[in-house]
Amino acid sequence: MTTSARLRLGVLDQSPVAEGSDGSQALRNTIDLACHAESLGYGRYWVAEHHGGPMLAGASPEALIGPIAAATRRMRVGSGGVMLPHYSPLKVAESFSVLAGLFPGRIDLGIGRAAGTDPTTTFALQRDRREASPDDFPQQLAELMAYLRDEMPSDHPFARLAALPGLPAAPALWLLGSSPQSAYWAAEAGLPYAFADFINPLGATMAAEYRDRFVPSAELDAPRVIVGVSAICADTDEEAEHLASSVTMAMRMLRRGRLISVPTPERAREWLAEDGARRTPRPGEPLRRGSRRMVVGAPDTVRAGLEEVAAEYGAEELLVVTITHSHEARRRSYELIAAAMPGATAPEAAAAHSA
Repeated sequence: MTTSARLRLGVLDQSPVAEGSDGSQALRNTIDLACHAESLGYGRYWVAEHHGGPMLAGASPEALIGPIAAATRRMRVGSGGVMLPHYSPLKVAESFSVLAGLFPGRIDLGIGRAAGTDPTTTFALQRDRREASPDDFPQQLAELMAYLRDEMPSDHPFARLAALPGLPAAPALWLLGSSPQSAYWAAEAGLPYAFADFINPLGATMAAEYRDRFVPSAELDAPRVIVGVSAICADTDEEAEHLASSVTMAMRMLRRGRLISVPTPERAREWLAEDGARRTPRPGEPLRRGSRRMVVGAPDTVRAGLEEVAAEYGAEELLVVTITHSHEARRRSYELIAAAMPGATAPEAAAAHSA
């Protein structure tokens, strides 16, 4: 895959909180950006799950998806993703069944294994705090799939539970990941796979393993890969680099255990200049344009970078993650990408673009 005409684009929104603003505004910005993205032709809009920090307000995808779907008409809307270890599979199945019943044919349920937060917050999210929850993700996933597919074995203790409330509509199930293990699980279950390149830029071999191991299922007869990639686009490479300094600083601070909201580019550039003078970058740290974790630049630069990522993974769709201090700059970034890659965001094709 080397041209945007063969590629689809969607949005992964983490609801970033700008320095000087608050989470409430960040959530309203998410609704605004979703409407804007649909008008630009993006075919899919996923919202993330993160807990316990000041940088990202998206703690509850299931609460955001309904308002986004109600404010839009055509895009698929979903979770990128729900972190299943925190929840009962039945509750997740019921919540997304309700959403699918209200917005049939438009709801995606992306499931992840990661905590989306630190160990203390993970423990706080548990209902039973007498001991840490078991690491039983494969069993959780199997139970969730049984509810969604209405295939609970007759001898299972939960076999007599009532059918899901949104039937006959159902969400499209995706498995999210950034490691080899998630690729294996997705392949064995016959699920479409969404890989987080913005977390782990070395995932091409994992996507290949997923394809090699894929077992067809009732929902999917061939492997399917979406890749989440971080990108910031502006009118010039220099302006894009300026904007990207905000998330670079925030992520560098996060890796040091210091959580902050998204700083202004001016403050970030000053801090990065001082920080860069007293240390060398860690291997793989996404600092500059051209880093595989962040595609940054003018439209031609970003188009080439996104197409390169898609080609490396053999992906037919990318979910673009953009974090800037300014909401207007974020809107503008998605505008420029859509204009640079019209075949990837064609409005007439997006309505038919399903799971």
